[in-house]
Amino acid sequence: MTVRTIDGTTFAQMVLLGAKHLSNNAKMIDSLNVFPVPDGDTGTNMNLSMTSGAEEVKNQTSEHAGLVAQALAKGLLMGARGNSGVILSQLFRGFAKGIEDKAELTSKDFAVGFETGVNTAYKAVMKPVEGTILTVAKDAAAKASESAEETEDIVAFLEKVLEEAKSSLKRTPELLPVLKEVGVVDSGGQGLVTIYEGLLASLKGEQLPDSSDTDVSIDDMVNAEHHKMAQDFMNTEDIEFGYCTEFMVKLEEAKLKEHPFDEDTFRNELGEHGDSLLVVSDDEIVKVHIHAEYPGDVLTLGQQFGSLINLKIENMREQHTSIVGNKAQSKPADKAEYGIVTVAMGDGLKKLFESLGATVVIQGGQTMNPSTKDITDAIMEANARNILILPNNKNIVMAAEQAAELAEENVVVVPTKTIPQGMSALLAFFPEAGLDGNKQNMLDASKQVKTGQITYAVRDTQIDGMTIENGNFMGLADGAIIATNKDKVETAKRLLDGMISEEDEIITILQGEDASDQEMEALEAYLEENFEDIEVEIHQGNQPIYSYIFAVE
Repeated sequence: MTVRTIDGTTFAQMVLLGAKHLSNNAKMIDSLNVFPVPDGDTGTNMNLSMTSGAEEVKNQTSEHAGLVAQALAKGLLMGARGNSGVILSQLFRGFAKGIEDKAELTSKDFAVGFETGVNTAYKAVMKPVEGTILTVAKDAAAKASESAEETEDIVAFLEKVLEEAKSSLKRTPELLPVLKEVGVVDSGGQGLVTIYEGLLASLKGEQLPDSSDTDVSIDDMVNAEHHKMAQDFMNTEDIEFGYCTEFMVKLEEAKLKEHPFDEDTFRNELGEHGDSLLVVSDDEIVKVHIHAEYPGDVLTLGQQFGSLINLKIENMREQHTSIVGNKAQSKPADKAEYGIVTVAMGDGLKKLFESLGATVVIQGGQTMNPSTKDITDAIMEANARNILILPNNKNIVMAAEQAAELAEENVVVVPTKTIPQGMSALLAFFPEAGLDGNKQNMLDASKQVKTGQITYAVRDTQIDGMTIENGNFMGLADGAIIATNKDKVETAKRLLDGMISEEDEIITILQGEDASDQEMEALEAYLEENFEDIEVEIHQGNQPIYSYIFAVE
């Protein structure tokens, strides 16, 4: 059977099966992590991101392929987690832009979408690295452009695109030496191939293997969670704007002639009717989230630009009563001048960051990268005119930057990549320095600290000339494995020997949830005996994955 065009309904079905296939293989993709540490989360991040996009596709009703793609792009944007999720969102954001005016898609339309997606994603990454998901997407897009000239059959076209994506994935170890050394292909590239497999299988009417035990529920992703957090701080009767109102406006040319659309003007008009406002728009669709007292007035404002779709209005007063009861709590304060949003996993680390001046601590990190939406919700919760975000993880920086672009407030990201860097950055905050001045001061301070981590291997591997056995402990110094041993304390000693220099004056130890007091005492004794001039501070971090985190400066 030859398929020369597909409509929005068919494309939506393809997207949903692509998302399902990714979900079914998320754990496998996680296992492709280069380092044998128990925090490989590329599959999880891509799955949660794609699931968010798929939910938007489910909720839209249009048969217009371009609008389906826009829905996918918007869902991915807000649900993007980790670098892989953000890059995936940019790939489909560009794809949607490339086909935005197409009610039906041909092979040439797909080729344009793939190419525009690649261009968008490369622009979004500060320093693109070949041998990653970007390369797989680029090679597949190049094959798409070539194949679109050869065939109008979309099935044959996608078969060639998928074949090239798989070939490109196999080549990733040749482009990225660390992949070759460890013996794996790029995990992000594998995730993209998995999505493409689902797209093609749907079009061909094929069933993919089911593996429901790896599915991630949409409930894990969050829609109402930020309402729960915000409502914990007030009485039911104190809720000024009682209806959570979400809708999309499908822009219509006839109405735009009478009422030209400007996102900033529209946002300002909406701001007079409520709070917790978020507006995302492009040339075809405007998506709005607002807490309003009179939802009808808000919908009327949107309707002047086009037709309303995907409406959802929830009574937050009733929600609040069921969530937190009628506990007497004070009304949220006026906006502060500064707020600091940071990310950490573990109750101890959360308390530590709060004691250092953090306004909001998002629970997350290696095993649970917060999404763009999680971070935008935290920005709202911070309730400040100027906000600094400390991601404390290199895999969260891109999502933080994406959230900053969407925010109403003045928001900057200080790209901290570890917990110790975040601690040092917080200590360097000085209100009188201004927003940009603080960003630079905090970034400079973060670069002055060395980070050490103790974790365990989840498989046998060889990397950087070291042989690491499954279950052995590893010591990482600023991300590089420099020590491994069967004994946790012995590994920590070797790591500290490699990190501490004569110039260092203080070491802060963050004790993880699986680290015993007896081990801690042994480490203290070792430091006192071998580094007598070093001042030692110890905090109970309760962080998972890493038995110890060391900050040396």
